[in-house]
Amino acid sequence: MTQTPIYLVLYGKPGCHLCEGLEECLRQQTAFALTLEVRDITTQPDWWQRYQYEIPVVHQRLGNQDIPLPRPAGRLTPTLLERWLRRHLPTEHP
Repeated sequence: MTQTPIYLVLYGKPGCHLCEGLEECLRQQTAFALTLEVRDITTQPDWWQRYQYEIPVVHQRLGNQDIPLPRPAGRLTPTLLERWLRRHLPTEHP
């Protein structure tokens, strides 16, 4: 059985160790079929205004909507990331 791909958007900025760590962890996880889009908040004034004090920020794209997910804890391990994903993504995923 194939998994339905999950599209996530990660807002962060270069040099942010929490953003870079979360991106690396998301790219390495294997429990979910993820597509990850990384957005640099320094490239868009509206992203900067909205997220400059909150990064990293993760949204799930569902159709034409980006749904914000709760902020993940800093420095997630792969095991904690998997638990976070299972808790915050739709229940039809593993």
